[in-house]
Amino acid sequence: MIAAILSICGTTAIEAQVMKSADLEKYAKQRYGDKWLDAARNVASGLTLDKNESLTYQQIINAPGKTKQQLYVALNYWATATFKDKQAITLNDKEAGCIIISSTIDAIADHTGTLNRYVVSITPLIRLDIKDGRVRVTYTVQTYDILKAEDAGWLGGLLDDSRDGIRNNKQNIYSDGKRMKGDTTDRRLYDEQWEIAHHYPFVEKDAQKRTCAKALVMTHAYSNAIIDKVEEALKNGIVGNEDEDW
Repeated sequence: MIAAILSICGTTAIEAQVMKSADLEKYAKQRYGDKWLDAARNVASGLTLDKNESLTYQQIINAPGKTKQQLYVALNYWATATFKDKQAITLNDKEAGCIIISSTIDAIADHTGTLNRYVVSITPLIRLDIKDGRVRVTYTVQTYDILKAEDAGWLGGLLDDSRDGIRNNKQNIYSDGKRMKGDTTDRRLYDEQWEIAHHYPFVEKDAQKRTCAKALVMTHAYSNAIIDKVEEALKNGIVGNEDEDW
């Protein structure tokens, strides 16, 4: 299971390199199907939004025979090696046995509609609670961060500039008027925030239905990747040679 995201300029990039970049969408399609509307509806049928209307996943991973300290060291190593953003680890409390991570995943979904193009990023909150012999993983996302390219939809590409007959190139400008397509000066910039609870498939009538369908499926797939990689790190380490007998 994998995680990695298409950057705005069409390359593959990700702050949290959970696994190889090109495979998240492939994995999502293999597991949930390649029809995003149906896939999102099916995924949502097994989900319940929490009291804050956030999408939250929680799983307890058992690690028999390992102490709280051993598990803390393993997870601290995993988090540091995985999330390259130095600000990603927002809490690291050994005594309490708690690590909290917040890192933006750029362009988890990208959809070109009739008039506009939408690039969706998410900033999951990942909490690792550690006790002797077990770890609880909590993964929460409340909103989609939207970078909106106005007049960049498939219809906009057909429009010509009335003054000189040159094709309109507005699709390269995002709606704050300050960034060009591919501007990576600040990956946390966004034009709009969409609350997941207020969009498809949790709301049937949604003007951004197709964008949100893919965003939900990809967000769900990424949660699976996170939980799988935490379990892998606990059981086998990151590189497989972290044996204490040396």
